[in-house]
Amino acid sequence: MNKKQKKNLIRIIAAAFLMVILRFIPAEGLARFVLYLVPYLIVGYDVLIKAFKGIKNRQAFDESFLMTVATVGAIAVALNGKGDYTEAIAVMLFYQVGEWFQSYAVGKSRKNITDLMDIVPDHANVMGDNGQLEEVDPDEVEVGTVIVVQAGEKIPIDGIVKKGSSSLDTAALTGESLPRNVREGDEVVSGCINLSGLLEIETTKEFDESTASKVLEMIEDASSRKSKSEAFITKFARVYTPIVVYAAIALAIIPPIALMIAGQSADWRVWIYRALTFLVISCPCALVVSIPLSFFAGIGCASRNGILIKGSNYLEALSKVDTVVFDKTGTLTKGVFDVTGIHTTDFDKDELLHLAAHAERYSKHPIAASLKRAYGNEADGCLVENVEELAGRGTKAEIEGKVVHVGNEKLMNDIGAGEGCHECHKNGTIVHTAVDGKYVGHIVISDVVKPHSSQTIRELKREGIAKTVMLTGDRKQVAETVSAELGVDETYSELLPQDKVSKVEELISQQRSENHKLAFVGDGINDAPVLSRADIGIAMGAMGSDAAIEAADIVLMDDDPLKIASAIKISRKCMSIVNENIWIAIGIKVACLILGAVGIANMWLAVFADVGVMVLAVLNAIRCMFVKSVKVDKV
Repeated sequence: MNKKQKKNLIRIIAAAFLMVILRFIPAEGLARFVLYLVPYLIVGYDVLIKAFKGIKNRQAFDESFLMTVATVGAIAVALNGKGDYTEAIAVMLFYQVGEWFQSYAVGKSRKNITDLMDIVPDHANVMGDNGQLEEVDPDEVEVGTVIVVQAGEKIPIDGIVKKGSSSLDTAALTGESLPRNVREGDEVVSGCINLSGLLEIETTKEFDESTASKVLEMIEDASSRKSKSEAFITKFARVYTPIVVYAAIALAIIPPIALMIAGQSADWRVWIYRALTFLVISCPCALVVSIPLSFFAGIGCASRNGILIKGSNYLEALSKVDTVVFDKTGTLTKGVFDVTGIHTTDFDKDELLHLAAHAERYSKHPIAASLKRAYGNEADGCLVENVEELAGRGTKAEIEGKVVHVGNEKLMNDIGAGEGCHECHKNGTIVHTAVDGKYVGHIVISDVVKPHSSQTIRELKREGIAKTVMLTGDRKQVAETVSAELGVDETYSELLPQDKVSKVEELISQQRSENHKLAFVGDGINDAPVLSRADIGIAMGAMGSDAAIEAADIVLMDDDPLKIASAIKISRKCMSIVNENIWIAIGIKVACLILGAVGIANMWLAVFADVGVMVLAVLNAIRCMFVKSVKVDKV
């Protein structure tokens, strides 16, 4: 609770206490009016000031104006009666109670956002010419500079660990509670907290382009993108408020005049009281406050779970998604090739991997990197000479006096070892190997499916997603194997980037109505056009390209596809609560307005119709903060 909230709570308690005490003080006339004016001004002075400013700026029709007219009018009516001002003070008191609940709820949901806003440190440690660490503005750090991050500090700029090892707290970015271990050669992103050892990091991006800065930019932009529901409520309140003010004036004037014309006595005090009650009931606070709060709380809940939604309009659209289209590599699979099989004739498997890894020692190709990573003992002293890259076929090298050829089937045919090649039962890239012209076996290298990809598809089905689709530029056989393993409904392979856009447009054209949306999930630069074209674009934020993150509407900060199901679950719960609040607020107000107009409802019922409904709506909206994310299945 902040200082302003504490101050307002003290005002509310003080006014309520005085109101109770005054019930037992035997004062009459002007003295009683002055005494009751004290708690009224204590609890309502800020509302009166807002109403005055609104009139001065010719923007009078808001809830402050309605509260001021209703309570001042109620005091004026009481002056002509027995001098009971309790109703006027109670209306203002309970209005402030509702405002306090709203402020507290916004503060709680805003905490999830402000926790993220604190992810960027205000300095970076750079080694000076004198050998001492110097604190500099992160904006001044150039790409390629080595920065030092000590234990307990936040990483200010994205980079690669050049020296040291540590554990990183990534919770602020990804929502992941478990620390991530890093060592030399690992990529690290800004916003993470260094928990233990000293790290020297070579920066790979400028400060403005780093992950934490991008996250803050997305958060700041999110508030400017309103949903259709929010836009409707804003327009509704702008038109609705003047209408009810004029209706209240008409209620105060027309019935008594009509009664007088008909020759009957008319008590103006009764009709003015009904008009004032009508005004209190009509205040649109519940809608104006609870709807934006629901979206704000939903976005805050998502951010706490490592899901950045760039605006409430995207949260609303996400709730209508019934088709989810995935890119394969880097989205459903890790995008990192690993050795998944070694098949030989009568040759030792470890020796085969040893020779293949050394033959590719100097290559920068991803396949070579996977071979070297699988072997893991490159510095074993093995003599490698006369390495020759054979374009489009593979590599030739002399290893410990043996001539080793590593490559595709075409290379094996060229050296006369093609007879030993045969179809492999495993899907992936086949790396054939021959020693001294004799075929000895092959190594299977393939992309690995992410741990939660299969569960993602199941959870999406559970959330009511009608169709899941996978698009990839990979070979048909590989695509169909991954699709079958995950349970994807439709798969399209061997696609170029422009083919993916065409396929998404075709799927969008098949949507039945505006209430059926398509989401595309991707991570690469080539996915950016598709992310922009889809109704909702979802990008992988940790390893995804900047272009993809920029084009997307939603960013998953830890690249876990299971977060997609969580995001949809949060969006649907949020929209369900928004619709509940709309129906509750409008339904109760219409009923109470009718009762107030015919004289059945008094000022106390008006207080419930206004403040009570607002408190109910705000408490309902807070539920958006506590939507549980999809849990990982236990193996």
